[in-house]
Amino acid sequence: MSNGTPLLVVDDEEELREIVAEYFGRHGFAVTTARDAAAAREAVAREVPRLAILDIHMPGEDGLSLARWLRDTHKQTGIVMLTTAADVVDRIVGLEMGADDYIAKPFDLRELLARIKSVLRRLDDRASAPQRAPQRLAFGRCELDLVSHKLFDASQTEIAITAMEYDLLKVFADNPNRVLDRDTLMELAHNRGWEVFDRSIDLRIMRLRRKIEIDPEKPEVLKTVRGAGYMFVRA
Repeated sequence: MSNGTPLLVVDDEEELREIVAEYFGRHGFAVTTARDAAAAREAVAREVPRLAILDIHMPGEDGLSLARWLRDTHKQTGIVMLTTAADVVDRIVGLEMGADDYIAKPFDLRELLARIKSVLRRLDDRASAPQRAPQRLAFGRCELDLVSHKLFDASQTEIAITAMEYDLLKVFADNPNRVLDRDTLMELAHNRGWEVFDRSIDLRIMRLRRKIEIDPEKPEVLKTVRGAGYMFVRA
């Protein structure tokens, strides 16, 4: 077994699996491939990946269902979804299932590598956060723990957030009552790999609103400033 970072690639296209496996193998990853969700579950049983690349559209169980299972059973595993270029619904649902990022087919291998490295950095930052007395900040009906990188509701039940969602909340926490456009959000979160034109920021903020707002349809915490960007309204 390779000593590289364990990476699982799940896609029903054999040629794509081979190309991705060969490319990432040359970049220090220990790649395991699976043709469908059933084979992926077997692979995870043998070795839990540090990150999984999941195609959404596969015969049988689809990638969304597999992502939800992986997020429920292995919370520390990063998830990057492969979507079709035009299907925004797939991207929204993928984020709802707990994916850390997504990339549209056809994709450039260098961009996929950059996305994966970005997700892994955020996961490593979260894992290495020192265990100190909690430092929490109110976000609507929730509290964000700035030490453990976790989100809690009013009953102190943890609400699952991805590493990218934490990055966004942290940027807003550092810039209360300030309008931030998409470019600024990406710059401050150190995530230039995000696709500003496909509205990835908008999708993630929409998902965060469902978690922290009393009424996500009428946000009072993460407000949209028309034509300018978003603002965290801190009481």
